[in-house]
Amino acid sequence: MTSPSERPAIVWFRDDLRLSDHPALHAAVASGVPVICLYVLDAASEAPQARSARPLGGAARWWLAQSLRALQKQLNQNGASLVLRRGSAARIIAELARQTDAAAVFWNDIAHEADQAIADQVASALREAGVRSHRSPGDLLVAPPDIRNKDGRGLRVFTPFWRRLQSLGDPPQPLPAPIRLRSIADLASDRLESFGLEPTRPDWAQGLREAWIPGELAGQQRLTEFLDHGVAGYASQRDRPDHGGTSRLSPHLRFGEVSPRQVWHAARFAAAERPALSEDIHKFLSELGWREFCRHLLYDVPDLSNRNLQPAFDAFPWRRDDVALRAWQRGQTGYPIVDAGMRELWHTGVMHNRVRMVAASLLVKHLLIDWREGERWFWDTLVDADPGSNPANWQWVAGSGADAAPYFRIFNPILQGEKFDPDGRYVRRWVPELAALPAPLIHQPWSASPIELRSAGVTLGATYPAPIIDHKTGRERALKAYDEVRPR
Repeated sequence: MTSPSERPAIVWFRDDLRLSDHPALHAAVASGVPVICLYVLDAASEAPQARSARPLGGAARWWLAQSLRALQKQLNQNGASLVLRRGSAARIIAELARQTDAAAVFWNDIAHEADQAIADQVASALREAGVRSHRSPGDLLVAPPDIRNKDGRGLRVFTPFWRRLQSLGDPPQPLPAPIRLRSIADLASDRLESFGLEPTRPDWAQGLREAWIPGELAGQQRLTEFLDHGVAGYASQRDRPDHGGTSRLSPHLRFGEVSPRQVWHAARFAAAERPALSEDIHKFLSELGWREFCRHLLYDVPDLSNRNLQPAFDAFPWRRDDVALRAWQRGQTGYPIVDAGMRELWHTGVMHNRVRMVAASLLVKHLLIDWREGERWFWDTLVDADPGSNPANWQWVAGSGADAAPYFRIFNPILQGEKFDPDGRYVRRWVPELAALPAPLIHQPWSASPIELRSAGVTLGATYPAPIIDHKTGRERALKAYDEVRPR
């Protein structure tokens, strides 16, 4: 039997793949005992809520592999290692605790029913084994139960939610990373490659590798660079896909390589240091607030990816059109701004936020294809596919969700392209077959004369498709469909 002062603590890493501002790791290290760092790829938990958890999409699985690799490297530099296991978290963690005579297991909770169900299983298994468990909040700025209306329910409109969150004051300061870790040697670990997270045949991830460096160090560097050099003009430029005006922090936040508290405090410090940027930084923080809002919605509505928040939409006359859906997925709709976004998504695992809205609007409104089809495609292709933000944003566009866009707001993909990509640089990058068209024509190539098309090397219907549906026709059809479900 190990002496009490030397019985190790296990830190169970989840969607918090970082060393800094990690409450569970900080508490375990503070206890003064050796620390075992563990990650479990759990696809076998038995609680009904856990079984309903969504498996990661392909792009997110690729990111997870790189993030775990980066965490392994960081831990090695701090005198520790990352133990990898696959299976039921409750069984694996209890077995490891018995094997190592661990005194306690520490982890950060995730405010989501499926993740909470798995954590509850782990806590129960540890109680049976006589091992203490310590749970810390770690994935949000504010716990969902702390923002409720007078009836005890979560808020469904963003503006009052954001005001309430800000009224609570700054979240706690981020915790420092441990300087050195005491660890247990020679613990068996699965090979990361055995998890099968990365594509092989075919290997479609080259674009992801070109676009991203996952991991905590890269995320922290990205946050610093954005606040030092990129945030100026954010409020006015973030809607321009032809500019690099966004933070590109979303996948780092998704996998907890950077915590929302770190982003919050770094942004507040930057605003205090440079008051002239306060408007831009406030807008940036409101986007962090939107992420928080979506996660609070998920806490209240665990099946957010499947259920309309507004029940009236259960009767919406969606159309089944596999040909149109496939054209949309492949970036072959004939609307250049949409096709550019869908191709950017496939190649890099992200799409500019403004273009996400335009592409989603085309699918659910012009084509009347169920928002869940688009949500599933984004879930599989986004490296930042978040269980709260992804379905909440799709429902916002569809009109079925919380704080949803008015049903009559149907984006005109031509005008959206002309307004936010006025020179056509974004389209030229991702739709190269249109690159030789001049800016006044690139967002509506069908309006070009035969001579203009020929000189640009464009043949509509051959080198580039005609619009999958006329905008006016699609808009009128959508308004008619929405009229069937909107309240009288």
